[in-house]
Amino acid sequence: MTAETSARYREFKMPDVGEGLTEAEILKWYVQPGDSVTDGQVVCEVETAKAAVELPIPYDGVVRELRFEEGATVDVGASIITVDVAPGSDEAPPPAAPPAPAASGKAPEAPAAGPAGGGRTPVLVGYGVAEASTKRRPRKGGTPTAAPTASAPSATPEASVPGQVNGHAGTASAPARPLAKPPVRKLAKDLGVDLATVTPSGPDGIITREDVHAATAPVRERPEAPAAAAAPSQAPAPASVVASAADSSGTARETRIPVKGVRKATAAAMVGSAFTAPHVTEFLTVDVTRTMKLVEELKSDKDMAGVRVGPLLLVAKAVLVALKRHPDVNAAWDEANQEIVLKHYVNLGIAAATPRGLIVPNIKDAHDKTLPRLAEALGELITTAREGRTTPAAMQGGTVTITNVGVFGVDTGTPILNPGESAILAVGSIRPQPWVHKGKVRPRQLTTLALSFDHRLIDGALGSMFLADIGAVLEQPKRLITWA
Repeated sequence: MTAETSARYREFKMPDVGEGLTEAEILKWYVQPGDSVTDGQVVCEVETAKAAVELPIPYDGVVRELRFEEGATVDVGASIITVDVAPGSDEAPPPAAPPAPAASGKAPEAPAAGPAGGGRTPVLVGYGVAEASTKRRPRKGGTPTAAPTASAPSATPEASVPGQVNGHAGTASAPARPLAKPPVRKLAKDLGVDLATVTPSGPDGIITREDVHAATAPVRERPEAPAAAAAPSQAPAPASVVASAADSSGTARETRIPVKGVRKATAAAMVGSAFTAPHVTEFLTVDVTRTMKLVEELKSDKDMAGVRVGPLLLVAKAVLVALKRHPDVNAAWDEANQEIVLKHYVNLGIAAATPRGLIVPNIKDAHDKTLPRLAEALGELITTAREGRTTPAAMQGGTVTITNVGVFGVDTGTPILNPGESAILAVGSIRPQPWVHKGKVRPRQLTTLALSFDHRLIDGALGSMFLADIGAVLEQPKRLITWA
């Protein structure tokens, strides 16, 4: 192989799409072999343990080969697509190395490309992980991942024909990628709608949410459209699992769902947290009648126009006020250096149940925000999480978290700490209950708070005073002014 021929083909490797993650699952290809691509064009959507991300390719050319199928889990640094950056040359593509055996049930090893001396491979964002640290796992549904070729497209007649993926014939040039914003693409994916079949109504031919909903009528019966999660503990089944269950004879007594993405990351984090930080949980029932009245007043306040106002907003403000009164709660345990790290800022985590599973993005520097700005940040956080647009950076650096389990109609729970944080507050449902008020039993709006904290950082007295102050603010919201 000549140097000129070798330079003709570029291998686009799976980048480190956020905070040192080591692998990602390919959700969807937006290009096929034979398609022309330009620098910055999105070629696929991948899902990491934290977020769904669209990947742009960093050069111009013609797609020669897709190295993995949709649904495959790929290590950072592995080649995922081969691009001919000098199309029209009469030279034959370089020969491919024999594929790894598929019977192993694992994805093949990434090509050994990188700087001299065996260093880490530079990729689109950051650097790929060292080869010795990469791990492989089976594809969705337990079937082996198809093995990609080594470092260049195959020279066999079948693989060299444009429009083929893994040896299967396709069109010579796929249609142009439909125009749609990422949230609309996510909506279409969740509903099982192929954007190529949707008639756009937006400006410049952009597909809107309404267009996707209008196209759902003929596809709602499809088995591959997963249902959205109803609670944090319920993640949608992968399409392949749903399809296989639908195709079975109906006698199966079990369905196996591969643990990956958000579910895998959540499981590992919760196990690590539960068996690393000594948890203590305390409970407090609070009369929040005045808080609920204040919520209704704020909804009509002109300073709060255009922002989301609900009980969670005032709970968040109550936590921030209590943290100001008890700053030692806002800390972290540094095991390596045997130090307690006091945080002079609050990145307030909000646990959110999404179709992809439970995630905990946080509001950066929440302690500096006025009530309207806090409401704005909270509304944006919730909307972004529901639309699947939460970035990995938004889930890093949290200090204290709130989880609102009351939206599911339960009284409260014993929450597990988000790793690296000192405390998490669970807020139960708010409902009318009998309560002694001014010496008489009256119906009042009550809720139960549950505070879990790291007993290495927070002793019982400090944790109790912190929880009591949160309850006091919610019982008498005027303390938001007197204590702030």
